[in-house]
Amino acid sequence: MSIVMKTKNYDVKDLSLSSAGKLKIEWAGQQMPVLKIIRERFSKEKPFKNYTIAACLHITSETANLLITLKAAGATVVACASNPLSTQDSVAASLVKDFGIPTYAINGENSKTYYDHLNSVLDYKPNITMDDGADLVSLLHTKRKDILPLIIGSSEETTTGVIRLKAMAQDGALKLPVVAVNDSDTKHLFDNRYGTGQSTIDGIIRATNILLAGKTFVVGGYGWCSRGIASRAKGMGAHVIVTEVDPVRALEAAMDGFVVMKMDQAVKMGDIFVSATGDKHVITLAHMKDMKDGAVVANSGHFDIEIDMAGLEKIKKSKRRIRNSLDEYTLSGNKKIYILGEGRLVNLAAAEGHPAEVMDMSFANQALAAEFFVKNKSKLQNKVYVLPKEVDQKVAGLKLKAMGISIDTLTAEQKTYLSSWTEGTK
Repeated sequence: MSIVMKTKNYDVKDLSLSSAGKLKIEWAGQQMPVLKIIRERFSKEKPFKNYTIAACLHITSETANLLITLKAAGATVVACASNPLSTQDSVAASLVKDFGIPTYAINGENSKTYYDHLNSVLDYKPNITMDDGADLVSLLHTKRKDILPLIIGSSEETTTGVIRLKAMAQDGALKLPVVAVNDSDTKHLFDNRYGTGQSTIDGIIRATNILLAGKTFVVGGYGWCSRGIASRAKGMGAHVIVTEVDPVRALEAAMDGFVVMKMDQAVKMGDIFVSATGDKHVITLAHMKDMKDGAVVANSGHFDIEIDMAGLEKIKKSKRRIRNSLDEYTLSGNKKIYILGEGRLVNLAAAEGHPAEVMDMSFANQALAAEFFVKNKSKLQNKVYVLPKEVDQKVAGLKLKAMGISIDTLTAEQKTYLSSWTEGTK
């Protein structure tokens, strides 16, 4: 399949950073045994020979190992950042210099550069795309419709992106098959809960160096990401309040031992606020006006819309950068609100994102989703799919093996019993 090469076939901050990036990639790879097993098989089978894969993902050391796996499988791989603040510049440099993967990602890039980079990867005429937030798919359905006929499928990594894609499918607007990698059990039950839980707390601590013990910590939402955040904050001694719109999730949070209330009430009590819902303006300007002096506000959702940053910018009296990823907003009455990571996802803007161990499973699913498209080419409808259950089971089994854990298997008698309805009370 033909490739259109760009005059400039990469755009990174500084290629001289590549040595440090390669070390980071190698270290992450040591913690990703499942992806390593898949890469070994892919290297022999070359399932993506003659295919071009464009990935719009967070350019981190973990993502690099996925991209290297895809290239080992025979694909032409090209990558761009899915968020302006999550790129690890040394990793981007190493992908270009050491692994020959065209990469378009610079930490801190402005909106114009961000979208220029998305267009750059689409200029390679990909056949499979990978997304973190559905920006690439959105561009394919608006300004780059010319590429759509070449695409056999796209995979989506985030809750936020899956929400967008399911809305597109519901409206009949989706023009390609999508695999919601985020809906795989070995993704959302682990990456979202344990990965987001740990990395969000890591980002908050790196940005502020504050003690969580004794603080009132407000978590917006109680989905899998928020569950992880609430659990880790509680484990570090914080008094955790959960806000929710879903009665079942609110009930679960209450039974998990958290205080549940409306955000309107919580804002008057909280010291630290984190939203992780995938929705817009979970923390509004009115909420921030009601917060106590010195409140710390962060977002762990994919897009920077969970906090009304535009409204805050309009009413601020002054703003200054106190520490890396920590901005002080002074409001009327000299009240101060502290925003982490410019309101972008704090675990990647202020820290390094998820540990490699959980991304191992997430990226195993991404790699297998690409293989799913190749194996089912021309058979799939323009809708959102979930990877087959046996794929989830395989990934989980490989992870257990890597951890040195063995589990029981059903006996023939047990299998017969589970598939029968005739045996009951004796």
